[in-house]
Amino acid sequence: MEPLGWIEIIARVLYQFTPVWIALIILFAVSAAFKRKLGLYGKLFDSPIGMIGFALVMFWVFTGIFGALDLIITHDPLAQVSGLKNKVPGTALRDAEDGQYAWYLLGGDNLARDVFSRMVKGAWVVVQIAPLATLFAFMVGITLGLPAGYYGGRLDTFLSFLANLILAFPVILLFYLLVTPEIVDTGVPSYMAAVLFVFPIVFLAVLLNSRYYTRPNFRTPLLIGVLGVAIWLYLSLISTNGYLVNTRAISIPALPRTLDLFDIPGGILVVFVSVVFVNSPTVFRIVRGLAMDIKTRDYVAAAQTRGEGPWYIMLWEILPNARGPLIVDFCLRIGYTTILLGTLGFFGLGLPPESPDWGSTINEGRKLLSIYLHPALPPALALLSLVLGLNLLADGLREESLKD
Repeated sequence: MEPLGWIEIIARVLYQFTPVWIALIILFAVSAAFKRKLGLYGKLFDSPIGMIGFALVMFWVFTGIFGALDLIITHDPLAQVSGLKNKVPGTALRDAEDGQYAWYLLGGDNLARDVFSRMVKGAWVVVQIAPLATLFAFMVGITLGLPAGYYGGRLDTFLSFLANLILAFPVILLFYLLVTPEIVDTGVPSYMAAVLFVFPIVFLAVLLNSRYYTRPNFRTPLLIGVLGVAIWLYLSLISTNGYLVNTRAISIPALPRTLDLFDIPGGILVVFVSVVFVNSPTVFRIVRGLAMDIKTRDYVAAAQTRGEGPWYIMLWEILPNARGPLIVDFCLRIGYTTILLGTLGFFGLGLPPESPDWGSTINEGRKLLSIYLHPALPPALALLSLVLGLNLLADGLREESLKD
C-alpha cells in the first residue's frame, strides 16, 4: 500500500468522524426547532460565541461516546504493529489483514501504536471523569456552602477555615501527595471517596424532604426509593470487588460482590477523588458568597414570613436564583478539570501508564518532540480545543444569563 498524502489523510479523518457529524446535525436540528422551550439552553442559540463553544464541546463528547463503542477508531489503541514505531501520518501497514485498516492516519507513537485511535479513546477518558468529578465537587460545595452562607456565625467560620486550609496547598503538590503509591496503599483515597461521595446522597435527601415535608404520605416512599438506589450506587462506587479497603493491613467490606454494579480502576478512583477534593473548596466559596447575597432579597424574607424552613429557603429560593453564575462556573470548572487531568497524565500520576488519556500521550510524545511532532500534536490540539470550547460555552451562557 502506498502512503497517504495530506489531503487524503484529512479526508479519511473527517470520514472516520461521520457518526459524530450525524449526531451533531441531529442535536442542532432538534435543539433549534424547540429552542424557545429549552430555557437558558435554548437562548444559547442566540449567542454565536456560545454556539461555537457548544459545538466544540459536543464534538468531543460524541467522539468519546462513539470512540468507546469502537465506531471511530481504526486500530486497537493498545496494539503495537511491527515497523510502525514513530512513523509519519499516512504510513501504510506492511501486511494488513482482511478487515484491518490499512493506514495509521496520524502516524505511530514510540511504541508503534496508532496515534489517531489513542486520541479518540483519550476523549472517552476525559468525558467520563471531568464532568462527573465536577458534578461531585458541586454537590460537596453546594451542600456545605449554602448553610455556611445562610446561617453564618461559627458554622461559616469553621467551614471557611477548612476550605482555606485546602486552598492554601499548591494544587500540583496536593495531587502528588494524594496519588503517591505510599498514600494509596494506606487506603486514604478510599476513605476520602467514602466521605466525598456521600454528599450527593445528603443533598438529595434534604432536597426532597424540604420540598415534600408537608406531604408525608408521598415524601416517605419517595425518599425510601430514591435514597435506596442512591446508597446502592454509592456503595458500588466506593467499593472494589466488594471491599472499601483491601490491603495487607486491613480489609473493610462494603457490599456483597453480587450487588456490586461496577468497579472503578484504582488509578481512576484516585484521580477522581483528587479532582473532587481540590475543586470542592472553590465551589464552596462561590456558593457561600451567593447565599450571603441572595438571603437579603425580598423573596427570601417573604418565604421566611410564610414559615418555610431554612433548608427549603436555601434549596428552593436561594439556589435556583444562583443558577446563572453556578452554570457558568460549572462549564469553566470542567475545563479546569480537563487541564488538571492532562497535567496529571503528563506527570504520569494516577492513571495507568498505558492509558490513552491526552496528558499521558502528550508526555510520551514530547520525549522526541524535536524529531517527531505527530505523536504529541493531536492530543495537545484536542485538549486545547475542548478547553477552548468550554470557555466559549461559559461566555455564551454568562452573556445570555445576564439578559434574564
